[in-house]
Amino acid sequence: MDNSTETLKNLIPQQDDPIAIRRRAWRMLKDSVARYGIAVGGISVIISIVLIFFYLAYEVIPLFKPAHVETLTEYSLQTDRGSPTVYLGTEEHAEVGIQVQQNGLISYFDMVGGDIRDSFQLDLDGAEITSYAFGRVDSDVIALGTSDGRVHLVKQRYKLSFPDDKRYVTPSIIFPLGEAPIVLDEAGRAIRKLALANDEEGSFLITGITEDNKVVFNQISLEESLFGEGEMVSSLGTLPVMESTPEFVAVAGNLRWLFVTSTHGDISLYNVSNASDPRLIDSRHAVIDDQKITQAQMLMGGISLLVGYSDGELEQWFPAKDEEGNTYIANVRSFEAGDAAIRQIIPERQRKGFVTLDDNGNLGVHYSTSHRTLLNKDVESTSLQRVAISPRSNRIMLLDDQGKLRLWILDNEHPEVSLSALWGEVWYESWNEPDYVWQSSAANQDFEPKLSLAPLAFGTFKAAFYAMMVAVPLAIMGAIYTAYFMAPLMRQYVKPTIEIMEALPTVILGFLAGLWLAPFLEAHLPGVAIMLFMLPMGVLFFAYAWHKMPKHVRLLVPEGWDAALLIPVVAILAWLSFAISAPVEQAFFGGNMRGFISNDLGITYDQRNSIVIGFAMGFAVIPTIFSITEDAIFGVPKHLTMGSLALGATSWQTLVRVIMPSASPGIFSAIMIGLGRGVGETMIVLMATGNTPIMEMNIFEGMRTLAANIAVEMPEAEVASSHFRLLFLSGLVLLIFTFVLNTLAELIRQRLRKKYAQL
Repeated sequence: MDNSTETLKNLIPQQDDPIAIRRRAWRMLKDSVARYGIAVGGISVIISIVLIFFYLAYEVIPLFKPAHVETLTEYSLQTDRGSPTVYLGTEEHAEVGIQVQQNGLISYFDMVGGDIRDSFQLDLDGAEITSYAFGRVDSDVIALGTSDGRVHLVKQRYKLSFPDDKRYVTPSIIFPLGEAPIVLDEAGRAIRKLALANDEEGSFLITGITEDNKVVFNQISLEESLFGEGEMVSSLGTLPVMESTPEFVAVAGNLRWLFVTSTHGDISLYNVSNASDPRLIDSRHAVIDDQKITQAQMLMGGISLLVGYSDGELEQWFPAKDEEGNTYIANVRSFEAGDAAIRQIIPERQRKGFVTLDDNGNLGVHYSTSHRTLLNKDVESTSLQRVAISPRSNRIMLLDDQGKLRLWILDNEHPEVSLSALWGEVWYESWNEPDYVWQSSAANQDFEPKLSLAPLAFGTFKAAFYAMMVAVPLAIMGAIYTAYFMAPLMRQYVKPTIEIMEALPTVILGFLAGLWLAPFLEAHLPGVAIMLFMLPMGVLFFAYAWHKMPKHVRLLVPEGWDAALLIPVVAILAWLSFAISAPVEQAFFGGNMRGFISNDLGITYDQRNSIVIGFAMGFAVIPTIFSITEDAIFGVPKHLTMGSLALGATSWQTLVRVIMPSASPGIFSAIMIGLGRGVGETMIVLMATGNTPIMEMNIFEGMRTLAANIAVEMPEAEVASSHFRLLFLSGLVLLIFTFVLNTLAELIRQRLRKKYAQL
């Protein structure tokens, strides 16, 4: 014993042995490096996520800031003080302003200093300007009505030059239909209200209310002769006598519709496409009690009519169609501008916003689509003669009776965004009812941005839902069989094979789904339906038949290798399903099942639809759910299984009552991680869904997800624009959703773990 003890002492290093000391030091160093490395890595991940969150928030917060103004300069205009200002405006860059006075004097002045750059005197032939109107934003045409029933059409022209590398704007005017005024009222009565609409082809619709309350209009078009020369064609018309006195008139951008408001508070819509026979389309009584209409103006785009009332309320009206297809005037939304009567409504020239001024000197900035009042400011003056806003909506001009002009800088970058516009139903122009729509751009300059995130969020959940419908049953059932019933040797091949599927790039899956799977499923719709029924039934029938086989036959297959027998069964059933697809389609659907779905059932069918997404994205999610679930089930302590079986429980009872509860935290985590993968998936839904942002649960319809929308539109988005920041908001929504989802999943997992920890 003494020799053995001595030998052991020689083999085991002593505490003070140099080798032991070096080993302990090296081990402690590795432990410290690992401990601090893991800590630094974990903290770095947390810091990175927090920084991503704050960066997204930094890009998103400006969307919801209110409008802001600050004074740039004040000065007195050096123009004819004895003649009131009829029209006030500016060119696109807000460097040169324009003032039109009642005596026909058109003055161009420097916006910063007020110096006169140029002036033009219209030949009014003894008359004076009594009203004005402006046309399309891209035409810069102003209509000036006079006291003798005529209209002067003036087009503003601005030439840019760069002397000494500085931009200089040179103003001038031209006459698009010639210098001769256009007759609007043949009786020569003064035009007290005027409206103008024009199109790209050079056609005009000029409408006015005369001093004796007649509504007259003139349709002007340019027609080419056989020799290519343009000839102006003019058609005068008069509306039928109205029951109440017309007060305001406005013309729609289609040059066919004419709005008239009356002193009794009626809003009437006329079709004047036939000048000799104008027709009343609809009339609505808009006022309540002693309320009166005090102002009316068309919104940019020429579809919506903005109506101001004596109590400070504002409303937006536009034509829509009812269920029978009849056109009516719809009251879409209202704004509260103040308590005093609306004196002026000035629409923005490039957006769906507008500025208002009431009798108390309160100036409001509003936006129609988002239903926002962005600014209410007291201008400290009730003697304002004119208020104007620049074409880019970044300058506001206020001119009082004394000729003093105040120039404000307007900071209002993202008025089209609001919570109601992002997540609620919005009634868009030319739509017959409110809806959820995403359409961020269009070729039309009068386009109304439709920025609802609701269809994108819906599409995200729809894609994830159908993917999980396919992935969860297959992955979990496969993991249960692999971990609990399958032979260990077979498991060594099956588990790595399924896990290696996760390394397949999703762009490849999306490519195959979009270009091969989608048209294949469309061509074999009956086969898909048959396979979804035949496959589970066939597998169950084969399992039952195998169970009834003689024992010596079943023993030919080693225990745990039974699943290999299903490979040819599944292959044969899938082949058979698609082999009988064409005869079934011919017999029951006239050879066209897609046509039957669309025409007979009235269900829209898109080639790239939710079925394709279910198969493709489900295939991508299966490895994640399978791997985590299989590890959770396989990791259940063996003594629990052996104890259950020893107490007389069957394998199935042991699985359901012991294994599954113990593995439930891991299974739940697998499902949540798979759901997160489905929500954040980009390339598959980008290539296989058709990218249609609609809110439709129809399995034959496509969708657009938040992630796919970011991938599609971010390269085309203008930096710092509303569109650009909304894409960042989409990313922030995804980040918050996944954070909340993972947090809830962890809380539930901990409760499950605590509940079944006693097993």
